[in-house]
Amino acid sequence: MMTKRKHALDPDAPLLYPDHPLPVTRRDFLRQGLVSGMGMTLGGSIFNLFSNPRVAQAALSSDLTTLAGTLSNTCTLGAAGANPVPFICFDLAGGANIAGSNVLVGTQTQMDLLTTAGYSKLGLPGNMIPGGVETTPTSTSNGDFTDSTLGLMFHSDSAFLRGILEKLSDPVARAQINGAIIPARSGNDTGNNPHNPMYGIARAGANGGIVTLIGSRNTESGGNSLAPATMVDPKIRPTKVDRPSDVTGMVDTGNLTGVLSEKDDVVAVMESIVRLSDKKLNNVNTQITADTVIKDLVRCGYLKAADIADRFANVQIDPSKDGAIVDGVDPGFGGTGIFTQAEFNGDGEFRKTASVMKMVVDGHAGAGTITMGGYDYHTGNRSVGETRDLRAGRCMGACLQYAATRGVPLMLYVFSDGSLASNGTLDNSVNGRGKGVWTGDNSSTAASMMMFFDPNAGSRPVVVRDQIGTFRSDASVDTTSSPAANNVNLLAETVILNYLALQGKQGQYPGLFSGLGSNLATLNSYIAFPQIV
Repeated sequence: MMTKRKHALDPDAPLLYPDHPLPVTRRDFLRQGLVSGMGMTLGGSIFNLFSNPRVAQAALSSDLTTLAGTLSNTCTLGAAGANPVPFICFDLAGGANIAGSNVLVGTQTQMDLLTTAGYSKLGLPGNMIPGGVETTPTSTSNGDFTDSTLGLMFHSDSAFLRGILEKLSDPVARAQINGAIIPARSGNDTGNNPHNPMYGIARAGANGGIVTLIGSRNTESGGNSLAPATMVDPKIRPTKVDRPSDVTGMVDTGNLTGVLSEKDDVVAVMESIVRLSDKKLNNVNTQITADTVIKDLVRCGYLKAADIADRFANVQIDPSKDGAIVDGVDPGFGGTGIFTQAEFNGDGEFRKTASVMKMVVDGHAGAGTITMGGYDYHTGNRSVGETRDLRAGRCMGACLQYAATRGVPLMLYVFSDGSLASNGTLDNSVNGRGKGVWTGDNSSTAASMMMFFDPNAGSRPVVVRDQIGTFRSDASVDTTSSPAANNVNLLAETVILNYLALQGKQGQYPGLFSGLGSNLATLNSYIAFPQIV
C-alpha cells in the first residue's frame, strides 16, 4: 500500500508535526532540524591547571621548561596526547532508527531472526526480511538481505551501510572492522538522556595533544544528549568550534607566522615574550595579586603560547587543506580525498565531521562528539529518513577512511534519543526504496551501535559477541536482558567498558566506575570487543 505522494524534503529541511509541541529549547530546534548540529570542540579551561601533573615533553628552551615545572600548579607543555584508541561518537538528535533497517538485531544474536510483524515494525516489509533470498543482491550483500562487509551485520539496503561504504573506499580497511549492537531504550525527543560517554572515555585514558575532548555543541556534554552526571569533569568543559577555521584557531600563532618565515624565529620571539613577562610578574606588588596562583596562570598562558608555536608553526592542521580529506586541495597527497571539493564546500555536516575527525584521529583531541540534527523523521514517508541516514553513514565512513589513511585505530559509537516505528505502510518512491514509512516515536525499538577499526589486523577482528542484550521477537527491547537495556547511564558505562576492553584494561573498570558492578566474570558478559592495542 502506498502513502499519499509528498514532496521530498531536503536533508536539512525542518521537521514539524501537529502532535509535537512547538520547539522552545535549542535541543528542540536541533532534533527537528531547525538548526544544524554544529561542529565544535570541547576545549580545556583554566581548571586544566589543577589536574594531575603530567611529564612535560616540550622542546622549548631549557630555562622555560624549568619554569613550567616550578609553577605552583604544574604547567603541562608539549603533550603528545595519551590516545590509545581515538574515539568518536555520533549523536543523532531526534530519535533515529538504528535497529533492524540499519544494523540487524535479533532475539539473542544478530541473526536470531525476529517475526515478520517485528521486522515490519522496524520498517522492513516481508520481501526484505533478513534470511530471505534477494533477487538482485548488491555487490557486498550476502544475498539474503544481510551484509557482513564490515563484520557487524547490517541489512543489505541499510542507508547507514550504503553511506559508510561510499566513503570507506579502502578494501583492506573494510576487512579490519567489526562491531556490536546494544538494544537499549531511551526517552524519545529529549536531550535529557545521559547517553554521552565522553567524560568517561577521557577517564578511561583518552587524551589529546591540544584538548582532551571535542564535540558538536556548546553544552556540558558537547552534544545533544547529556553526559552521566557522575562522569562530568569541569576541567574539560566544552569550548565551541563549528568550522575548520576554528580548528586552526586552536593552534593560532598569530601574525608572527606571516612576518617570520622560519618556525625557529617564531618560537624564539615567543620565548622572549615569556621571559619578559616573567620578569614583569616578579615585580608585581603582591598586594595587587595576593594569590600566587593567578601569576602562575598568566605565566603558564605565555608558556603554552610559546609551546604551541614550537609544535604547530607552519604545521597544517586545517581539514579543508588536507588532501586526504578534501580531494584535490593538496597536490602532494598521493591518494584521493574522502570528500569532493563540492561536497565539502556545500555541506556543513561534512565540514563539521572533517574538523572533528582530524582533531581526534591526528591525536590533537582524545575523543569527539559529532551531533547531527533532524533525526525525528517520522514524516509519514520513508524517503526523509533514508536520505538523512545516508548522510550520517557517509560521515561515519569518512571517519573510518581517515583513520585507515593515518593508520591508527578508531572506535565509533552511534546513539540517538529514542527511536521510531512503522505501521507497515510502504513508500515506493525512489528514496523510499519500498520500505515501511516511519509513523511515530517508539522508544521500545531503540538501540545503539559500536564499531572499531584495527589497522594492524591481518584478518577480520573477532568480536566476543555481536549483540549485548536482546530484542523480543516482536521488535521491542527486552529490558531485562542487560543493565544497559533500560538504563541510559549504564548504557554509557557499557560503551566505556568496551573501550577499556580494546586496550586490554577492562580489569580497571571497578576502580573507575561502579554502575555495572565489580565482578569481572559478570563484566565480561557485557564486553563485545577484543583487545587491539
